[in-house]
Amino acid sequence: MPTEVLKATVMTADDVERSLRRISHEILEANGGAEHVALVGIVTRGNRVAKIIADNIEEIEGKPVPVGTLDISLYRDDVATKLSPVLHKTDIPFNVEDKTVVLVDDVLFTGRTIRAAMDAVMDFGRPRAIQLAVLVDRGHRELPIRADFVGKNVPSAYGERVSVRLTEVDGETAVDILASIDEFETVELDPLVGE
Repeated sequence: MPTEVLKATVMTADDVERSLRRISHEILEANGGAEHVALVGIVTRGNRVAKIIADNIEEIEGKPVPVGTLDISLYRDDVATKLSPVLHKTDIPFNVEDKTVVLVDDVLFTGRTIRAAMDAVMDFGRPRAIQLAVLVDRGHRELPIRADFVGKNVPSAYGERVSVRLTEVDGETAVDILASIDEFETVELDPLVGE
């Protein structure tokens, strides 16, 4: 893996908190409350983001919203090219039938993870609707997938990486853009002749 350097911090802990609180309100507004809403976080950061949104919704509505965790490793369209995908636990402890399932992920990039997540959710039943909430949308879609709820649109180069750090996992919360060190190396030019 190439060495990466911090290019920019695009969201601080306060920015992340405000964005997730806003997303929580938007989910409630779009669905007329939380009665038929269930959240499903995509491991490994999406499930943590889903828990924060669920806590916000419970604080706003005064009642809990069901939360599940989804590992899409075996649903990916590139699973055959990976020698041994790292498997995590999928836990959807509620019936998805007649629910509006809000898939939650930290970063939306090509759309392939979300396509795999929709396939996985459909194996649990037929939800009323599937919506998508992401903390960061960085563009570069390869599939026609759009988020319903977005914390922040972060334009980035295709070769850069958007890193979401959360306090409970990483000791601090922030969103950074990381670039390969190659992008920052300069090419030494030959001196001009005749000067």
